[in-house]
Amino acid sequence: MKLIMTPTSPYARKVRIVLAEKRIEYEQVIDSPWDANSHVPDFNPLGMVPVLVLDDDHTLFDSRVIVEYLDTVSPVSQLIPKDSRQRLAVRRWEALADGISDAAAAIFVERKRPESQQSHEWIVRQDQKVFRGLEAMSEELGEKNWCTGEFFNLSDIAVGCALGYLDLRFPEIEWRKAHPVLARLADKLSQKPSFKDTVPPAS
Repeated sequence: MKLIMTPTSPYARKVRIVLAEKRIEYEQVIDSPWDANSHVPDFNPLGMVPVLVLDDDHTLFDSRVIVEYLDTVSPVSQLIPKDSRQRLAVRRWEALADGISDAAAAIFVERKRPESQQSHEWIVRQDQKVFRGLEAMSEELGEKNWCTGEFFNLSDIAVGCALGYLDLRFPEIEWRKAHPVLARLADKLSQKPSFKDTVPPAS
């Protein structure tokens, strides 16, 4: 299978970490949807990455759909619980983490526009989502070892990718100082090979 991605995407990083944790081999294809000659729309009509191209050329897009599939194709390291209540808890964490990444990415894109065309109100609105999301994650994590309790799973991967994206795009946000429990989790995640191998390049 092939993963079409950009190295700075927190969603692609989430998929890459899941692939590593599940020990699934794949080919990495770097293709930015922002490039004029991008082939991403050929695989995803929405023109977004990541896209997983299966061996039969069937494509999956949206990171949540992709990781759901990947967790079913290998018995190694189950990352999404079978129990419905636990499963909902994990997917809720994932939605919260991805929402922070969504808001942060929206700010990043808006700030690339000419200053005279930027919407201050839009940026503030997205900023508020990021900060409320961080507060919610910090409060829910508390003193637990992992996001949903005692076991590492997809919720921790999603949170780690969101925090990593903030470090990449908004180093001025001092979330570690404001939320030490999140810093503790991020430090623990940073020791895992799957996280070390997918640190996004500065750009």
